[in-house]
Amino acid sequence: MHYRTFGNLDWKPSALGFGAMRLPVLNNDPQQIDEPQAMEMMRYAIDHGVNYVDTAYPYHRGESEGFVGKVLQDGYRERIKLATKLPSWLIESPADFDRYLDEQLERLQTDHIDFYLLHALRAASWEKLRDLGARAWAEGAIADGRIRHLGFSFHDDLKAFKQIVDEYDGWTFCQIQYNYMDVAYQAGMEGLKYAAGKGLAVVIMEPLRGGRLAKNPPPNKIAGLFATAEVARTPADWALQWLWNQPEVSVVLSGMSTLQHVQENVASAGRSGVGTLSEAELALIDEVREAYTSLSPIPCTDCKYCMPCPNGVNIPRVFEIYNEAMMYEDQWGAQQAYKWLNEENRANLCVECLQCEEQCPQGIEITAWLKKAHELLCTE
Repeated sequence: MHYRTFGNLDWKPSALGFGAMRLPVLNNDPQQIDEPQAMEMMRYAIDHGVNYVDTAYPYHRGESEGFVGKVLQDGYRERIKLATKLPSWLIESPADFDRYLDEQLERLQTDHIDFYLLHALRAASWEKLRDLGARAWAEGAIADGRIRHLGFSFHDDLKAFKQIVDEYDGWTFCQIQYNYMDVAYQAGMEGLKYAAGKGLAVVIMEPLRGGRLAKNPPPNKIAGLFATAEVARTPADWALQWLWNQPEVSVVLSGMSTLQHVQENVASAGRSGVGTLSEAELALIDEVREAYTSLSPIPCTDCKYCMPCPNGVNIPRVFEIYNEAMMYEDQWGAQQAYKWLNEENRANLCVECLQCEEQCPQGIEITAWLKKAHELLCTE
């Protein structure tokens, strides 16, 4: 296993962290974790050098933390640093901070959380937690030993990310979605470097974009590009090595679903290191990104000139989900993403007022594409 730096903290994390969000399940039910198989996977990872385990209150519909607590018995708890997350959206009063943390400690069968995150922060949720006294509460929980270090996971734009980083000097780390396709998405590469420049460790989630970058690419230009490389790698290995090549990356979390995934990713981490990719290989990844992007049928640049829609349709997000279905040949995954989109923001609410088309600098036939998107993505 290769070990890296963790911001300003005097501790070396494994390059690969184990994310307990996509464990194997029974009967396609996310609440029924296949415990024998998942136990073997997680303990294999720890036995082979993984020392960062990440879970959260809602994972596997509330079952992940309890399962992780079982895995970490028999001396495994002492071998790793444990991360979990406060369910930020459930906090309504200052008393809720302690209530959820204490419940999580019980679930995890531990007396402390090494790395505690405020989960899925956006500008609005951070403002709410901040005003409820999250900073003072966290300092108290650190003082009494229930948590060791505070961080946050993030899902908003770069401006909001920088604001959250800057408004509290007690952060030890943050967790962002980042991969070779998402260099300008949410916090992106600029946010990665901004946080690292402030001394924060940066933990990476969705390194394979929900598994899309681990699949064999469609038999088109992308597969041909990878075939030109001097070093043969799997698609997953390309994506992971691209991340580990960057010194600002502290830990790459992988939500692994099979023992084979664990074995392959552990082996990949053992080959990793800052600066291990050549300039030619980095240029190849840039070409792959451009090739994937060229597969997007809707030429939306996310300029948001079409917004706000008078009927509430989140036009750029609908187009993003539709384009990803085409880019990665992943209709099912796109349909799941569409389900997560609020019903009041979906494409079927378009009344063809054409206001958006008048504003679109790309000349996109927005209303026609919204119809196509809803037909493909809606399963209800």
